[in-house]
Amino acid sequence: MIPLDLAARLREAGLVWKPAAGDRFAIPDRDLDDDVFVLSNMTIEVHDLPDGEIIGFNGTTEWALDDVEKEEAIWLPREDQLRELLSGTFQSLVRVGDRYRVTVEFNGAERGFEAAEPAEAYGEALLALILLAMR
Repeated sequence: MIPLDLAARLREAGLVWKPAAGDRFAIPDRDLDDDVFVLSNMTIEVHDLPDGEIIGFNGTTEWALDDVEKEEAIWLPREDQLRELLSGTFQSLVRVGDRYRVTVEFNGAERGFEAAEPAEAYGEALLALILLAMR
């Protein structure tokens, strides 16, 4: 799983989240920063309302939230989702010592991104591609 700060940078760069069952997300700034939530068809669902999407919490055995606006939540994309978002730019994932290196090709040039976990390396590569595409 990618760190919350990387997920926030991806969102700020323009990564759009289309919530689906199985997606993980965090709700920062509500004393829930360390909690990771998962969209499910039973306990946490996305509801389309006239004013926008909300994430509804249908309750658990320990606690329940009513709902939060989608914009309050930060998507924590999984490794497979990040790789899919890299699409045709993705070249390889290799282990380099105790780290992982993702190589992507953009505008004819290869670039590598290393991190402690594969998902984080994918996330850094995606962030760089988004920022490069904005130039």
